[in-house]
Amino acid sequence: MKDDHSSPPACDCRESSPGGVARGFRPPEQPCEAALASYRRALVAGSLPQGEVAGCLRALHLMVTDRESPGFMIPVPPETASYSALAPLQEAVLERRRDLRSTRATLSVFEALYADVHRSEQPALTRLSGEPVISKALDAGVAGCREQVRTAHPGGGRPAHVLEEALIRDLGNLRRGIRQRTIYQHTVRSDRTTLAYIEQVTAAGAEIRTLAEVADRVIVFDLDLAFVPFSDDAHEALRIQNPSLVRFLARSFDEAWARAVPVRPERAPLRTPVVTSDLQRAILQAVVNGETDASIARRIGMSRRSVAEHMRKVSEQLGSTSRAQLGYLVATSGLLDG
Repeated sequence: MKDDHSSPPACDCRESSPGGVARGFRPPEQPCEAALASYRRALVAGSLPQGEVAGCLRALHLMVTDRESPGFMIPVPPETASYSALAPLQEAVLERRRDLRSTRATLSVFEALYADVHRSEQPALTRLSGEPVISKALDAGVAGCREQVRTAHPGGGRPAHVLEEALIRDLGNLRRGIRQRTIYQHTVRSDRTTLAYIEQVTAAGAEIRTLAEVADRVIVFDLDLAFVPFSDDAHEALRIQNPSLVRFLARSFDEAWARAVPVRPERAPLRTPVVTSDLQRAILQAVVNGETDASIARRIGMSRRSVAEHMRKVSEQLGSTSRAQLGYLVATSGLLDG
C-alpha cells in the first residue's frame, strides 16, 4: 500500500483546492491530465489512496473519502457529484440576483427624489414651433437680457418686415444700455433695406460686422440663453438654456467676430478691398470644391446670377473653357494662396 500522506499528483488546474467550488476553485473548460488519469484509475480499482487523488477531483466532489477504508477515496458518478459541486454556485447566483433586486429598489427611491427636486426646473433644450411661439420666446429673452446680445445671420439681405420688427426690439435694447453685436455676410453691404436698418442701429450704438460666410443663425443673450434653428424649417427653433452650450456658442461667435470686417454706413466705400477679397476667395474655394452656382449662391448670400457673372469673369481671366477646368486652374493659379 502506498503512503496515504504522499503528495497528490501534479494538477494543471489553476486555483485547485480541496475546499471545493464555493471556496474559490475555478475549474477549466477541459480537465487536466492528472485529474483524468486519477479518476480513470479510481473507476477501475474502485478506490485510490488519498495521496494519488488530484486536488481538483476533490474540489469537484468526484472523489470522496471511503468511510470503510480510512486513507482511501472512492469515485463518485459525475451526475451525483454535480449536486454538491453546483449547489454553491447556484446559491451564489441566487444571492447576486437578490442583491441586484435590492440595489435596483434602492436606486429607484433616489431616482424619484431626483426627479421631484428637478421637476420645477426648466429643460435645458426646448423645441419651439411656429413664428408666434418663437417670437414670444425671443421677446422674453430680450426682456431678461442684462448685458449683451450676440446675433449672427447667414444669407444676404433680410426681409423688410423682419428688419422692422428687429429695429423696434434692438433700439429698445440699446436704450437700456445693452451691448449689441451682429454678424452678417458681406453681401448685405449691397442690400439697401438691410443697410438702412444697420445705419439706424449703429447710430444708436450697435456694432455690425460682416464675413464672407456665416455658418448658421444664432442669438445669444448674455451667457444664459441662446436660440438656434431646430432644422432647415424657418418655423422651428431650439431654445438653449444649458450654460455649457451657451458659453460654447458665445465663444464661437467671438472667434468669428474677431475675423469679421466692421460695417460703418457713414463711411464709404462699403465694399472695401478686404471684403472683396473675402468674397472672391469664398467663391473660388467653392468652385475648387466642385459646388454648383446655386449652392454657392445660397452659402454666400448672393444671387445665382451674380455668382455666374463672377465665374464668367474668372473663366475669361484664366482662359477656362469648362467648369472642371476652371476648378483646376483656380487651384493651381495661386489665387487662393495667402
